[in-house]
Amino acid sequence: MLTYRNIRTLWLLLLLHVCGSALKFNLFKANPGPQEGDIRLFGSNSISEGRVEVYHDGKWGTVCDDGWDMAEAQVVCRQLHFPGAKSVVIGQNYGEAASGPIWLDDINCNGTENHLFTCGFKSWGVTDCTHKEDVGVICETASPNVTFSDLTHSLDHRFCLSDYLGQIFDSGNGCDFLIVVKSPTGNRQEDGNMEMLETTICAHKIMLSQFPLFNTSEGITNISVNISQSCQPYFTPFIRYIYTRKIDVTFSSVQCLHWMASKFGVKQLMEDTGRLFSKVLPEDASFHTQVSIYKYAEETGDMVLKENCIQYLSWNYQNLTTSPAWADLPAELIGALLTRSDLVVPDEYFLLQTVQSWITKKGNSISLETQVYLLKLIRFPMIPVEKLYDLEYNSSLYSTNKELYQENMLRAFQFNVLLFSKLLSNPKFNRDDDYQPRIYTTNPWSTTIGPLSTSLKPIQTRYINSYSRGRYGYDGRYYPTVSPYGQSTTKLFSTPVHNSQIFKDNKIQWEANVFKNQYECSNRGVSCKSLPVARLAHQSHFNQQNNILFRNRLLLLCQGRYICQVQDFKDNLAHIATNDTQLAYPCPDDQYTYHFVVRPEYV
Repeated sequence: MLTYRNIRTLWLLLLLHVCGSALKFNLFKANPGPQEGDIRLFGSNSISEGRVEVYHDGKWGTVCDDGWDMAEAQVVCRQLHFPGAKSVVIGQNYGEAASGPIWLDDINCNGTENHLFTCGFKSWGVTDCTHKEDVGVICETASPNVTFSDLTHSLDHRFCLSDYLGQIFDSGNGCDFLIVVKSPTGNRQEDGNMEMLETTICAHKIMLSQFPLFNTSEGITNISVNISQSCQPYFTPFIRYIYTRKIDVTFSSVQCLHWMASKFGVKQLMEDTGRLFSKVLPEDASFHTQVSIYKYAEETGDMVLKENCIQYLSWNYQNLTTSPAWADLPAELIGALLTRSDLVVPDEYFLLQTVQSWITKKGNSISLETQVYLLKLIRFPMIPVEKLYDLEYNSSLYSTNKELYQENMLRAFQFNVLLFSKLLSNPKFNRDDDYQPRIYTTNPWSTTIGPLSTSLKPIQTRYINSYSRGRYGYDGRYYPTVSPYGQSTTKLFSTPVHNSQIFKDNKIQWEANVFKNQYECSNRGVSCKSLPVARLAHQSHFNQQNNILFRNRLLLLCQGRYICQVQDFKDNLAHIATNDTQLAYPCPDDQYTYHFVVRPEYV
């Protein structure tokens, strides 16, 4: 039998808004059954629609439609982590009429509650309704035009005998090890015990012995595995994968297969299904999914999946701070974000403000040691100098962390008025990440071009004289710089040579371009190995004696919603990967806004 230690990590609350029937990941616990107050939508082919059922006193029951409107529907959809509610459904049986208890009646919600049972209602089971009055809801989903068939991935790790071994598993010939898969149905039997659904799989010890966590040692002929009912259909394909090293994965099965792979130490399957998780990170604007996947990756020890989550949150930090998930973010996750140089924020002062706000909202639940740990990760020298002066008066945490603020503000002021070479000559100076920028998007450090699509068809337009750098046509008249696609693809802007105060008036001119065809490339004397290509080049000379190096970045903003890629410039160029495996996160129709960011660093 499995010990509690082996089965205690049956968890994961994830919501993936992926298709017309949004994909919702289940909650795994040591006892993988429903918990008091859980809700579900029952009786529909779409997971975002159905009869509202509540779990109470060991049984699923329905909710009467008396008093129901969109406020109550919003609470149901929020509890299930959908983006919102579309409508209330009255008088539909959803396949078959319910026969269990009616748990809630005359319910009254404000619409802001996180759980349905926290709204006002008569009392559990007190009702004058019949099941003809059971209420249903339809919840919103993020991507209604995507189908399950679009989201199937074939993982192929086959070796020479894989197909033959698959036939052996299918036939069951010679199997000598039983796996009893147990799944709670959510209902209790007359004796009060949870009703369990059991499935038995007959496998071969010699195959399972590759993975010691199956415990196929001598004398043991069977094991029992507790698993949620939603994951139970995927356990047989998982065992078959051990024989064949091949499996089809959908976003309805990826979480189950990843959990099974991590539980039994099937590392390659765990890594590849973990990568598929990252492809759906942009689908949840509430960020509950991303945070849940981060926690899940920590529990399973999947460091690749954990890094993908932190990377996505770093790139989309500004959206994260305005999301419903922000207030409940664990301190260790905020700490992980603050250590990164690929954190995308307007400026360092914005970052400090968000951290201060998070600490203040947490109140006494956050220790002083945790406050100090997080505040020390702020790069005070990178805060714009004019905002440093206001910290003493505007910071909500200054009085409780006065020494920390004063020490770091002093370092920041020194950085702004002294050359870096002077700082280096001080034996007490510690050259660390505090003196290096993150990815700052506020003016004057960035500019945008777009949105542009790689799928646009060219339109008729006057081409640009290659000798005039796109400013004058053949007839001598001025024309704006446009591509044959009819959209502006060039921006001119200027920045200081560095963000320290001593360089405030020392400017450098930049030209940002997006080339979408070979004509545009050759017009600027650029060799484009692939298209599209982004270019960021300075148009004026500057004195490099102060050891300043520009490590600029290109951000791809997808449909104005999220950052799906961050790229370096090599020889002033960044070749754009379209929507394939090279792109960190998917972007439908490759609808990009190109965000150019200048990043001067002392070296």
